[in-house]
Formats: sequence, structure tokens, C-alpha cells
Amino acid sequence: MHRSIEIRIGRPVTDEELRAAFRRVPRAAQADASTLGIELSRAEVTALFDTDRTLWDRVATELDDRLQKASLPRPMGREERS
Repeated sequence: MHRSIEIRIGRPVTDEELRAAFRRVPRAAQADASTLGIELSRAEVTALFDTDRTLWDRVATELDDRLQKASLPRPMGREERS
């Protein structure tokens, strides 16, 4: 179980898209993590939700860019081009 919390903490720090999803809708982001096999106890999930959400961005800014997952801009859809 400890490995799961290490992964769950590390992913939002190194993955910009996951970090943004966790800021917007933390419960949905956690549910997505569960589908990837990252299971946490109820206490661990509560602790993550109680953590200051700006922490993930603050830590990410301190990491070398080579440790960050690249987040590429998505192509504009028709509705965005008009």
C-alpha cells in the first residue's frame, strides 16, 4: 500500500494534466487513479484531499523539467476555430 501512495503523490507532481485534473475535480482524478490500479486506503484519500492543492504546483516548479511529463497542446477542434 505504501507504494501506491508514493505513486499517487508523484504523479500529480510530474504530470501537468493529472495535476490540473486533481485541482479541478479531485474525487474524479482519484477515481481515475483507482482504475489504473493505484488503490489507497480511505485515510490516505482523505489526507490527499485535505492537502493544500497548491502544493503539487509548488513542488512541480522545483523539479527539473526533464522529470516532468510533457503536456502537448491539443489540436483545436472545429468549435474552437470559429
